[in-house]
Amino acid sequence: MPPAKHSLVYFANLRARGPKENKLARIGKLFEKAGFKKLAGDKALAAVKVHFGELGNDTFVSPVLVRAIVDKLKKHGANPFLTDTATLYSGSRHNAVDHLRTAFLHGFGPEASGAPVVIADGLRGNDWREVLVDLKHFETVKIASAILEADSLLAVSHFKGHEMAGFGGAIKNLAMGCSPPAGKREQHSPRFQVGEGACVGCAECLKVCPEGAVSVADKKASIDKSLCIGCGECLTVCRSKAISMDWATELAPFIEKMVEYAYGAVMDRQDRTGYFNFLVNVTPDCDCASWSDAPIVPDIGILASWDPVAIDKACLDLVNRQTGHEGSHLSRNFAPGEHKFLGLWKHTHGDLQLTYAEEIGLGSTLYELVEV
Repeated sequence: MPPAKHSLVYFANLRARGPKENKLARIGKLFEKAGFKKLAGDKALAAVKVHFGELGNDTFVSPVLVRAIVDKLKKHGANPFLTDTATLYSGSRHNAVDHLRTAFLHGFGPEASGAPVVIADGLRGNDWREVLVDLKHFETVKIASAILEADSLLAVSHFKGHEMAGFGGAIKNLAMGCSPPAGKREQHSPRFQVGEGACVGCAECLKVCPEGAVSVADKKASIDKSLCIGCGECLTVCRSKAISMDWATELAPFIEKMVEYAYGAVMDRQDRTGYFNFLVNVTPDCDCASWSDAPIVPDIGILASWDPVAIDKACLDLVNRQTGHEGSHLSRNFAPGEHKFLGLWKHTHGDLQLTYAEEIGLGSTLYELVEV
């Protein structure tokens, strides 16, 4: 069913005192309660959109848990496959060969996950199509071919922090995860700069820049804005936080562009797209980072919905109700009710994902949380 004014979000906590209450059982109950069997059909090619994690990261959604979703799709007649797209930045998932190698190293082989892996935008990220959206920033967006050709889509997202987007959940998974590098480049409009006073000359930014935009001289880095593609990897790896952007003017357009891409990924098939969000290991950073920092709040549960806006809003609310972990990357907003992601990155505007997505018709911020 397409998103309604008040959307249903199904929630399962993580308490278990027997085999019928373990995470696999709870995922199965969420699948059935949400009515995701409608995504299966007779031999439907069902795309299970996951994040395989950058090498060095270990907090992506476990293939053991993804297997529970795959098995349910198979039970109802689908022919599921796991999928993701090439990264814009250099790393362990920049092309399909490296991406598949990373997926298998992280346990996503068919023996464990129960489904084959298809990199949705082809060998070098060039297999995509234009989708007409006619929105504020984009007339068309670029979406990976295998995503568009699939009969149905189930986006499986690890809800966590993100230094630019504020947080990443279903919306970000659709936007960045369903677009090829050319589409990611369109979304990453900010350009970065180095504050020389804070730069320690470690050259980590030089190592990760995919375009050779970074140079280091006299133990100080600099970024050529004419070469920078805005991928943000330098921002992520800079330990001294010497790298920045114009947060006041560039952040809102980035988030809005991301939301428009999410809309383009599902606009013609909102009734054939479902969402699982995992509120476990709520780390400060995206799983694109080659590390996993300590969680900022306790593990909370698993959510399912037909509405990407509602499920992300529910996740945000649930995170903010928690007491933040002392000793984590949180520097403030530890108390229940305080905004945890602003406690990580005070310059972010993650909530704009939700309000702008609602404005363009991607979903609703009004939801009913149904415990399963």
